[in-house]
Amino acid sequence: MIERPIIGVPTQTLEEIPGELPRCWVMSQQYVRVLVAAGALPWIIPLIQSDPTTLRGIYDRLDGLFLPGGVDLDPSSYNQRNDGSGRTDPARDEIELTLTRWALEDKKPLLAVCRGIQVVNVAAGGSVHQDLATQLPGAIKHDYFPNPGQYSRDLLVHEVELTLGSRLSMLLEGSKARVNSMHHQGIKELGAGLLPSAYAPDGLVEGVESPNGHFLLGVQWHPEALVERDPRMNRLFTAFVAAASGA
Repeated sequence: MIERPIIGVPTQTLEEIPGELPRCWVMSQQYVRVLVAAGALPWIIPLIQSDPTTLRGIYDRLDGLFLPGGVDLDPSSYNQRNDGSGRTDPARDEIELTLTRWALEDKKPLLAVCRGIQVVNVAAGGSVHQDLATQLPGAIKHDYFPNPGQYSRDLLVHEVELTLGSRLSMLLEGSKARVNSMHHQGIKELGAGLLPSAYAPDGLVEGVESPNGHFLLGVQWHPEALVERDPRMNRLFTAFVAAASGA
């Protein structure tokens, strides 16, 4: 039997419903399903704050780290005041940024989508446009949030230009890809040691990777929602799991 790599998937906070439900940690099943299909053993990571020993114990058992989409990063994490950010999850910020910094230091395989690419960028010292529509000159529409009868999660809304010779362009076998888009924030100042590998038509960086052989791949779109519509997107997951297995 081939040993399957353990992939960590951080959760997000589901706030308390007074009298009905205490605070919970949750995450979308679709991420888990796609990772399992790619050959991974997912490990759902709770947002245990102020306990670095427990968090490090979890991290040390992981073969790779996956950063999913979700709510906005708190601007304080990149030394800014709130100027257009929406709902945040400070506990998630703390845990994901800590795990990501460890993974960058250790060169542990890392795949990040949507919010995840912004977490990678901030962990590397970069910053975020808090609201693209008002802060990025010439911005196209990026916030196609799912809405029954209007926008679906697999709706392809714009192209990205892929950097020639990048890991991303080789996985997607081309210079362009059409993607879905469910975000209102994006990379502003690029973090140290990150190479841009995809650009939206308005110039927004929508893909990053590492220049040093470390399997680090971040995309601003949601490939987990496109694996059936565009099989090329599944290669992001299979390549990540292969790297985590040491292949």
